Amino acid sequence: MASFLYRLGRFSFRRRALVTAVWAAVLVALGAGALTLSGQLSNSVTIPGTESQKAIDQLADRFPEAAAGGATARVVISTPGDITDAAGQAAITGLVKGLENAPKVAGVVNPLQMQAISPDKHVALAQVSYRVPGFELTDADRDGLMAAADSAKAAGYTVEFGGDAVQAMPATNATEGLGVAVAAVVLIITFGSLLAAGIPLLTALIGVGIGMAGITTASGFLELNTNTPVLALMIGLAVGIDYALFIVSRYRHELSIGRDPEEAAGRATGTAGSAVVFAGLTVIIALAGLTVVGIPFLGEMGIAAAITVAIAVVIALTLLPAILGFAGGKLAGGKIRLRRKESATTHGERWAKFVARHRIPVLIAAIAGLAIVAVPAASMQLGLPNDSTAAPDTTQRKAYDTVARSFGEGANGPLVIVVDLSGSTDRQAALQQAAAGIGGLPERPIVTPPKTNRAGDLALLTVIPKSGPSSTATEDLVSDIRGLNAGLGSATGASLAVTGQTAANIDVSEKLADAMLPYLALIVGLAFLLLMLVFRSIVVPLKATLGFLGSVVATFGAVVAVFQWGWLTDLLGVKTTGPIMSMLPILLIGVLFGLAMDYQVFLVTRMREEYVHGADPQQAMVTGFRHGSRVVVAAALIMISVFAGFVLAESSLIQSIGFALAFGVLVDAFVIRMTIVPALMSLLGRGAWWLPKWLDRVLPDVDVEGEKLAKQLDAPDERELVDASK
Repeated sequence: MASFLYRLGRFSFRRRALVTAVWAAVLVALGAGALTLSGQLSNSVTIPGTESQKAIDQLADRFPEAAAGGATARVVISTPGDITDAAGQAAITGLVKGLENAPKVAGVVNPLQMQAISPDKHVALAQVSYRVPGFELTDADRDGLMAAADSAKAAGYTVEFGGDAVQAMPATNATEGLGVAVAAVVLIITFGSLLAAGIPLLTALIGVGIGMAGITTASGFLELNTNTPVLALMIGLAVGIDYALFIVSRYRHELSIGRDPEEAAGRATGTAGSAVVFAGLTVIIALAGLTVVGIPFLGEMGIAAAITVAIAVVIALTLLPAILGFAGGKLAGGKIRLRRKESATTHGERWAKFVARHRIPVLIAAIAGLAIVAVPAASMQLGLPNDSTAAPDTTQRKAYDTVARSFGEGANGPLVIVVDLSGSTDRQAALQQAAAGIGGLPERPIVTPPKTNRAGDLALLTVIPKSGPSSTATEDLVSDIRGLNAGLGSATGASLAVTGQTAANIDVSEKLADAMLPYLALIVGLAFLLLMLVFRSIVVPLKATLGFLGSVVATFGAVVAVFQWGWLTDLLGVKTTGPIMSMLPILLIGVLFGLAMDYQVFLVTRMREEYVHGADPQQAMVTGFRHGSRVVVAAALIMISVFAGFVLAESSLIQSIGFALAFGVLVDAFVIRMTIVPALMSLLGRGAWWLPKWLDRVLPDVDVEGEKLAKQLDAPDERELVDASK
């Protein structure tokens, strides 16, 4: 592979105008597709096969007039006075009429008719149902909903809106630009050159632009989740900068020892490029592996991000050498001197020697620190966003709080009970038994009168819990209601199922939680096999995977402390706390695995190289760390900067993903790879590189660092290989 990449790098360098033109054409073509073929992204989270989704499908087929699959909105009108007096009734009537005339509305429940008036008569609650799901609503549709309240507001009433119909597509703002700016500073410090620092940023932005344009174009043909481009943007930007950083660093090294620019580009692509290919494959496999957990929206997010990473790898191997061809020898040395040139190397060597001398105390301190940070992970509660997690100044959150105060927490998360009466001989008795059974449960929820379809074989009951939609008490209630199904079936022949947004969120969270451990096992097993191929050792992959698990658990603890417990929320700009987003743990495992293996490869391969060439294990660790630490530190700081920029986003999901990835990279790079790994390598000595002889014969030689290529090029027949590559 290294020889092929060497030839590819030289070809791209020589044919730089052609290669650049091809990538420019790809960017323009996908950009045109994004402008003309893009579709609407979806913020719906569904998992086929869950009870709530089956019930929705059943309603769509046999009870379409219920609009069970459509968006809903809760409209809260309040006044300090009596909402039921003549003026209040007139305001409510005008509001309901305006809501009925709003775009795509299927129906409105009048609070005066349904007695949806708070006990103190200050608040009325209207329910709006739509003919289409929430992701099909446009900004104009939402504006029409809001405009229905203009007359009531003009009369002095307060009107707030909640429900999934009000949730606009979450989007990142310019916060990622802050991460790119910090990355630029890190690159300038690393290279000491504006030109050298600008090239990784340029290629990364081109790669992300192509990936984003491709995702936007695909949205015209596929129903994609609204968070799909967010993950692809985060990962694509971070790895795009890092992969270019590795190759540019090697290119500058080759120039510094006297290579001509074309030969330097070929060697950099063949050596550092080989490591980039392996590092990219680990990230791609981890992200694409999200498809095996059986959750469609998570799988599509993983595939989109994996494709973006693949684009970043290909750009690093082709477009980057072409751009180096335009720069030529201008990258040979930095002109900006912010520090002494040798300082990073010196600091790295000093740290490695310090860790080697105090390996036991260092290990104890690092592991104890990870354990302390991981403690909050034991109380992790998973859930999906709802109005209670919206920012305090939004209309959704104000509506939620008003409903909770006036009607109880449960009014914000009603449950929909679907009773299938087709197998019952006495349908009325079956409905009565279902309602009585639900009403008699320990929580004593409110059960509304049933609605039946035209055929009379399917009925809907609305159940209002006393607890909020994110509480464990509501989860228990859903489980208890479902537990009534067997008895109802044996007694009457009918069956029931629980659905609605609250039940669907519970089902999705449960499915995601159940998928986390199998996916983690898959990733850990894959990591062990891949690292055993690279390092030809059993101990090194074992400690690498255990270190990965340590960084994951510590990151879970930090996420719980901030986003669930509320620690440091003011400092980080986190406006709301609550259950951790259900998809976050699996996403974190997949992404952090790939990034952790990147650092493991770039740091430990040099240690292995020194050891194979005859260095003492202790010296091999110090020398390898001295050569690899600078680029790993720069890469980690860049990724942390990019991910941390998303903590300033408006969406709590995007905030939590950005924080989790930034903290995860921080822990894995600086605690695991830069502290625990060298301490263990020093402690284990030659034992770190132990591999049974039979396994050594079976395993293929991956040659990630391109050692064989270097030997071939430095041999007497080097000219033949160079000529053959032309």
